[in-house]
Amino acid sequence: MILYLDASTLVKRYVADPGSVEVGDAISKADVVGTALISRPEVAAALAKAVRVEALTQEEASACLQVFREEWPDLMRVQVTEMVVTRADTLAWEYGLRGYDAVHLAAASIWQDALGEQVTFSTFDRRLWETAKRVGLAIHPADLPALLETWKASR
Repeated sequence: MILYLDASTLVKRYVADPGSVEVGDAISKADVVGTALISRPEVAAALAKAVRVEALTQEEASACLQVFREEWPDLMRVQVTEMVVTRADTLAWEYGLRGYDAVHLAAASIWQDALGEQVTFSTFDRRLWETAKRVGLAIHPADLPALLETWKASR
């Protein structure tokens, strides 16, 4: 399996959160794991926010960030080129996506086109997950709406 992780998924690799187990399982089954270059500052920003909202201590977030930075070279990093940005522009307009969500989707889609093989797009954002299906990417988790409902009910 060729697995593309958006930033919401990538954070779950480093922070114990609902979905972390599913992310770990998917990564362990993947032959190649990739993400767009924009994930690096997005993950750092998410960890900094976790400190601000007191979901993580400064020490916990720093430790997560350090592991992420150490593992960064192991990820296939999809470049954010003019072609990616152009496709993201179209996706954002056509599907009402946020900017960086559209960039992730465009990056995965172009990666799939370049490889000529199916790419599995992993996200925990429902709109992005649904759109990934619509543009021809395989999706992870397989049934995100059911997972979100289960997590919501368990709160």
